[in-house]
Amino acid sequence: MEQQQQQIAPEVAATPAPLLEEQLDMEDSMKHCFENLIVIDVGANLTNKKYSRDLDSVVQRARDAGVQKLMVHGTSVKSSKEALRLSRIYPDIIYSTAGIHPHDSKSIVEEPSTWFDLEHIAQAQECVAVGPCGLDYQRDFSEPDAQKQIFAKQLHLAIRLNKPLLIHERSAQNDLLEILDKFENLPPVVIRGFMGTAEEALKYLDRRFYISLTGYLCKDKSDTGVRRLLDNGTLPLDRLLVETDAPFMYPNTRASKLPQHVKTAITERSLLYLHRYCTFQRNEPCSLPAIVEMIAAFMKKTPDEVALATAFNALKLFGLS
Repeated sequence: MEQQQQQIAPEVAATPAPLLEEQLDMEDSMKHCFENLIVIDVGANLTNKKYSRDLDSVVQRARDAGVQKLMVHGTSVKSSKEALRLSRIYPDIIYSTAGIHPHDSKSIVEEPSTWFDLEHIAQAQECVAVGPCGLDYQRDFSEPDAQKQIFAKQLHLAIRLNKPLLIHERSAQNDLLEILDKFENLPPVVIRGFMGTAEEALKYLDRRFYISLTGYLCKDKSDTGVRRLLDNGTLPLDRLLVETDAPFMYPNTRASKLPQHVKTAITERSLLYLHRYCTFQRNEPCSLPAIVEMIAAFMKKTPDEVALATAFNALKLFGLS
């Protein structure tokens, strides 16, 4: 034993001071990491004017809560340009997407030249996906024909750039799948902010699409929706992503229909960030750990399992560094 100690001691003594400091810094960093879940928010609308006065604080709170990376969605030419700008202000933390939301489809139809601006933005290295794009028949902001036309243009763009697709769909699954099935060599597809039925989810999963979930979990009161999808094991971890959709989709952990075992699964730390900084009027990315903990409770898995799987999926899918 003494000989072993004598052999070890010179090695420690010989470690250069800068390397030893680097090791200690890394250990401290890892300790901090394990204080909370490490998660990736694949959908936050940080270009929204609700964050115009304190965006630095919002990003820092997210980091403190355990959200290591954020994808800021571009839903129009203007917001796509702004999302790209934010990705350059917060490198390796914020990544952008470029898309035309179904609601904004008519803007491209009315001003076709703006499409070339979107194409240029989508080519940027910091832009990691095309979308959100798709079809939304719940609200009549753009005519269905206009939505289909602009959706198809974005599919062509994603294929050409070989970047993942973020798809928004509301009450339009049949038409959406009919369009998608016409395209070959589609890049990976994410059905973001999924709010449909378990049966609809299966149609996406059968095509090997990813499904992203939000705080909508708290609102879903149906027997056939998102909760069932998690509860019966229909949604595998390797197809799951998580997002806040901030400033929208506030996860109301006090909802009366939320099962008690799900409420008690949310840690005090996550509730602290949620209740101190997030409201129905302005959700923030720092609410993501609470969402992950609720998903884990529904899936009968540990929060660490869900956090690790969803973070891995996001890193792999979008090539986040």
